[in-house]
Amino acid sequence: MPADAIDSRQPLLVYRDRIGAPSEIAFSRRQYVNFRTLRPVWTGRTFLPGATELGGSLQRIGGLRGLLFRHLGLNPGLDLTGYARVVHAQFARGGALSLPLARALDARLVVTLHGGDVGKDKNWRHTMLARRWPEVVARAYRFVCVSHAVAATAARRGVPDRLLTVLPIGVEVPPALPLGARDGGFLFAGRFVEKKGIAPMADAIRRLRAAGDTTPLVCAGDGPLRPVLEALARDVPGVELAGWLSQPQLAARMERAHALLVPSVIAVGGDAEGLPSVVPEAMARGCPVIGTAEGGIAEAIEPEVTGLLVAPGDAVSLAAAMRRLSTDPGLAARLAAAGFQAAGARLNAMRQSTVLEAILLEAA
Repeated sequence: MPADAIDSRQPLLVYRDRIGAPSEIAFSRRQYVNFRTLRPVWTGRTFLPGATELGGSLQRIGGLRGLLFRHLGLNPGLDLTGYARVVHAQFARGGALSLPLARALDARLVVTLHGGDVGKDKNWRHTMLARRWPEVVARAYRFVCVSHAVAATAARRGVPDRLLTVLPIGVEVPPALPLGARDGGFLFAGRFVEKKGIAPMADAIRRLRAAGDTTPLVCAGDGPLRPVLEALARDVPGVELAGWLSQPQLAARMERAHALLVPSVIAVGGDAEGLPSVVPEAMARGCPVIGTAEGGIAEAIEPEVTGLLVAPGDAVSLAAAMRRLSTDPGLAARLAAAGFQAAGARLNAMRQSTVLEAILLEAA
């Protein structure tokens, strides 16, 4: 839609308490990329600089009203005239926090569950989420899960099967497979946290260097385990910490990489992946994926066809898979082509967004 065009779509309240985290911008925006009837209005208490990249408009719940809203569940008094009678909440906690808004609208909830939000044990121990969860389930029209693994976890948290829908978040797929030199080394992109497999990835790189493989590794992102990767960069050559990259920058890296590494594990406390957004992003850019047979990764990647899968936490197998792709360009090309086709067929953001809008319209 042109910047000066009037957007006549009906406003849709989308709730996320903290809006614009770098690791969430891409997959958050893509959910609404093909909405025709509803116009997302991002609503929350904290806006980060990246919030403006999401599309739609922003509505902040601030000051004393924001505190009373968050801690006591009081209606913050927003003008919701003309809004669709459905609230789309991001993450399980977003569903719990958005209850006062759903009550004010007399609306149903549609909650998108991403993985760790329902998997982390600490989220359910004497928390606001645990207290409000029965009402969230009672008011929900649907829980949209990014993978079957997430749906199974939600069922264990008491969500009836009839309320569960699996809908992976898609990616914009170019009209043709990007072709170019695969000389960028290995790429990791995500938060530097335990569930992303930082420790086994570091171990795998050390093993490759010990075997004489000097293929570079670029780590895009940041997080509490940054010291682990800083130590790796000091100890072995060819490791770059690139910080958070914009979507165009990350896409350019993917188009040159030997492979994207997604060595995820289930962290202590149950934090686990749903479907990391970088997996379909890499497939759409013709970048082979080396992932672990964990959560939605194993659902998105067909082993030896659209990527390579190894056991979670197995640094030896991870290093072997990396070595295969750094030394066998034919295998890399085959995986890249098949992954690109699979992204277009099963993970296209335009189709996934259309399905999501239909669910929200049904709920309204």
